[in-house]
Amino acid sequence: MLSDRLVLLGTKGGPAIRAGGPNPTSHLLVMEGRPYVIDCGLGVTRGLVEAGLDLADLGTILITHLHSDHVLELGALLHTAWTTGLKSPVKIWGPPGIRDYWDSFCAAMRFDIDLRIADEGRPPLTDLVQCRQIAEGALDLEGCTAFALRVAHPPVTDCFALRFEVPGWSVVFSADTAPFPPLIEFARGADILVHEAMLMAGVDALCARVGNAGRLKAHLLASHTPIEDAIHIAQEAGARQLVLNHLVPCDLPGFGLAEWQAAAQAAWPGGPVTVGTDGMVMERGS
Repeated sequence: MLSDRLVLLGTKGGPAIRAGGPNPTSHLLVMEGRPYVIDCGLGVTRGLVEAGLDLADLGTILITHLHSDHVLELGALLHTAWTTGLKSPVKIWGPPGIRDYWDSFCAAMRFDIDLRIADEGRPPLTDLVQCRQIAEGALDLEGCTAFALRVAHPPVTDCFALRFEVPGWSVVFSADTAPFPPLIEFARGADILVHEAMLMAGVDALCARVGNAGRLKAHLLASHTPIEDAIHIAQEAGARQLVLNHLVPCDLPGFGLAEWQAAAQAAWPGGPVTVGTDGMVMERGS
C-alpha cells in the first residue's frame, strides 16, 4: 500500500508535448492509503505505474474539466488497467459531458473490448466504470471528505477546483482558472495548494510559436493565472505549501525551471513555494 502522498505526474499547461519536456496535467493523491487520480493528460498511465500504483487498484478518478490536456488519456488509462487485471469498480467524477466521453471511447474501442471479453474471459469493461457528475459543494467520495468549487476558465463553464481532506491533512487543486478570489476561502488553511500558474514574460514567446498568436494570447490572459496572483491566493488563504503546476510556458528556451524558481522567489521571498516537475513526490507531513 502506498503511503499518503501527492505525486505530480504531469505539470505542463496545454496539450502540446515537446522532446525532453514535461507531460500535460495529471496527479496522484494518496489519502489514508486510498489513491485518487486527478486529471488524465497524456502520460498519466505510465506516470501512475512509475509512481508505484498497481493499476488494478484504481478506485476514483476526478476530471476537473474537459480540455484535452486534462482528459485525453482517461479512456486509455481505464482500458490499460482493465487489461492488467482491474476487477473492481472505478468511479469517474467529471463535469457534464464525462459520460459522453466514456461512452464514445468504449464505442471506438468496441472491437478490442468485445474480443478480449470473448477471447480472454475478461469482465465487461463497461460494468466496471461508473460515471458521476461533479457539481459545486460536497462530493460523495469514499475514504475522504471532498468539495468542488466552480472556477473561472472561459470559455469553459464547467471547471472545478477540488479540495480533499482527511484528519490532519488537506490538499486543494485549483484546476485551470483565471485569478479567482473565491479560491482564497476554498483553500483556507490547506496543507498543500496546487495552483496553476503562468509566467507572463514567456507568454509572447509561446504565442510566437503558433499561427493563431493573437487568439491564443487572449485566451491565456482571460483564462489562466499569472504566478504573482497564484502566490497572492496562497498567501491570503494561509496555505502551508504552494505547489505551482500547469505551467505556461515551461518547455521553451529561457523559460525553464530556473526562471520559474526565480520568479517565485521574487514574488514571495522565502515563501513556501515549490515549482512542480513531473514525478515530484510530496509526502504527507513533509
